[in-house]
Amino acid sequence: MTAATHSTLFPQVPESADAVLDGLDPEQREVALALAGPVCVLAGAGTGKTRAITHRIAYGVRAGILQPTTVLAVTFTNRAAGEMRGRLRQLGATGVQARTFHSAALRQLQYFWPKAVGGALPRLVERKVQLVAEAAARCGVRLDRNELRDATSEIEWAKVTQTVPADYPAAVAKTQRDAPRDPAELSQIYAMYEQLKRDRSVIDFEDVLLLTVGILQDRHDIAEHVRTQYQHFVVDEYQDVSPLQQRLLDLWLGDRDNLCVVGDASQTIYSFTGATPDHLLNFRTRHPNATVVKLVRDYRSTPQVVHLANGLLSQASGRAAEHRLELVSQREKGPEPSYTEYTDEPAEAEGTARRIRDLIAAGVPAGEIAVLYRVNSQSEVYEQALADAGVPYQLRGAERFFDRAEVREAGVALRGAARAGGNDSLLDGAEGLPSEVRAVLSTKGWTSKPPNGSGAVRDRWESLAALVRLAEDFEQAKPGATLSDLVAELDERAAAQHAPTVQGVTLASLHSAKGLEWDAAFLVGLTEGMMPIAYAKTDEQVEEERRLLYVGVTRARFHLSLSWALSRSPGGRGGRRPTRFLNGLRPGSTAFGARGGAGGGGGIDRGTGTATGSGGSGAARPRRRGPVLCRVCGKTLTEAGEMKLMRCEDCPSDMDEGLYERLRQWRADRAKEIGQPAYCVFTDKTLMAIAEAVPDTEGELVVIAGVGNRKLTRFGADVLDICAGRTLEPESGAGDDDM
Repeated sequence: MTAATHSTLFPQVPESADAVLDGLDPEQREVALALAGPVCVLAGAGTGKTRAITHRIAYGVRAGILQPTTVLAVTFTNRAAGEMRGRLRQLGATGVQARTFHSAALRQLQYFWPKAVGGALPRLVERKVQLVAEAAARCGVRLDRNELRDATSEIEWAKVTQTVPADYPAAVAKTQRDAPRDPAELSQIYAMYEQLKRDRSVIDFEDVLLLTVGILQDRHDIAEHVRTQYQHFVVDEYQDVSPLQQRLLDLWLGDRDNLCVVGDASQTIYSFTGATPDHLLNFRTRHPNATVVKLVRDYRSTPQVVHLANGLLSQASGRAAEHRLELVSQREKGPEPSYTEYTDEPAEAEGTARRIRDLIAAGVPAGEIAVLYRVNSQSEVYEQALADAGVPYQLRGAERFFDRAEVREAGVALRGAARAGGNDSLLDGAEGLPSEVRAVLSTKGWTSKPPNGSGAVRDRWESLAALVRLAEDFEQAKPGATLSDLVAELDERAAAQHAPTVQGVTLASLHSAKGLEWDAAFLVGLTEGMMPIAYAKTDEQVEEERRLLYVGVTRARFHLSLSWALSRSPGGRGGRRPTRFLNGLRPGSTAFGARGGAGGGGGIDRGTGTATGSGGSGAARPRRRGPVLCRVCGKTLTEAGEMKLMRCEDCPSDMDEGLYERLRQWRADRAKEIGQPAYCVFTDKTLMAIAEAVPDTEGELVVIAGVGNRKLTRFGADVLDICAGRTLEPESGAGDDDM
């Protein structure tokens, strides 16, 4: 389910197939009626793509055109699959399989393994991190927690792009991928990881897809069995399909074309995992007779929000930009997006928390507000600011609602009370379903008032409070409903992962916000080096960062705030600049490199959209920004690495040679202490950038390419001391053995 919904939680099942089509706009209706042959739905943000495809499936089932057990709908997250199952259930289309690629493949693998291979399916390793750690250790490489996570992600990328260990270094070079470690070293770790899996007869999630593909390729009888079972396929978020997933889909289809795909190339933000929009963009080439429907009516966002979203894409380049969709808002006018500049990050967080508190006081529910940032490490300052302001919040990315321990415990208690009925003393004096639920959940930690502060206690209370609100909604939708009826509803929702909304401001990364929406969205930390991120070097990587900001903007229904801070810490030199992606869109800025006005909104005056900063920043001070020029030859810079150095790669350097040598000596000593190669501390290029910039604050250091928040925490104090000419204090204790 999306972050919040304004529709009825318990709608009536349509009486007939034709009734399923009621309320669809002309384009959505065309999707629902296109039940034969290949269909490609190009659906912009907020245009009702899930509504269109679920009504398409439901109409086909209710009209007797599609047999529900022969339909397989696949998407990419359990949440999205759960939402699809919930909607199909509400439309009366039971029996349709809606799963993730991995879930669908695992079911098939478990079923066919005894026949295809013999014996039991090898045990599935759900968390491969420990095995990767052991593989690295056997290769003589020591990884800290963050490095281990990066290495694991690289192995996952290699597998979904069907890259074997020996070919990994070449694949990195070919794709210009920014590997977190030396590719040759990662190749060795990858190979050892695969060997350990074979030795222990275990498989990982990527193996599930690979093995299913292998069986379907080698065993034509099994492939035909699957194709007989599933005759109609729907693929959501098709722009995120990896080469391996596309290969599996082709094997499911065989020589048939009963396929409907839905996607938006402008929302391709997962290429680092192996996703590619090429399959979506090439769909008409592969299927010349395909029906193509474009959904551009935006029902989510106001014209002001849509105007900014279109403006962002109007300046985009690349193949995805050539297929962008021009959204048309279907909502009434709303407030202009606000653009706020702060002196430092704590001031930005405090100002954001105050504005959120004001929105809540004005009647906007906390659950309808989100703070979105580029990387998860940015969340802490906002958690603290919201807690200090007395604003409830929840972190996106926690375990699924019905998997939480307190929710499982509450379900057991409610089920027991329902069985006991009038014999349960807990229900004495409770009148009506909501009152009964409150009485039962009061034994599990629910109270009429939330606990103070944040943390695990507050998280538990929010989960229980969500169940109380669900009971209230259920009783209103079905007067006279009993506790047993509610328990049955909870069981169905748990099976479909159709969770109620937890009330609290959502803190989430822009990536994890994909597919969600809120009445108010605060996009924070929008500075060069963070948006686009410093390690986005190629044109395509920078364009993906632009699409990520587009996804963030289109999460807002009504209120949209964009902000940035001039320095990281109070008192720091305010040398940061707001993201280039807002050039020509925010008041007072100048556009450059725009692709014309097709996207709408580019380069225009946004009028009253500027908000007032806080924390000593005074009024927002938008400044004219032009192209970044080389400080040696004056040429316009486009590469992220060159922009960080403020010079062309081949222009002469004016770095402090003595500082550079001191940094190199420190790096050698530090690498020896932690038992890792020198480049794992900083690369030569990063040291060169530091020696040229000579940073004197953490804010100036963290934005240099190759530094980032993790290395800032680990090495920043030493580097700043060296840059300032201070003598380093000798290390004490056991060094970095705990890192």
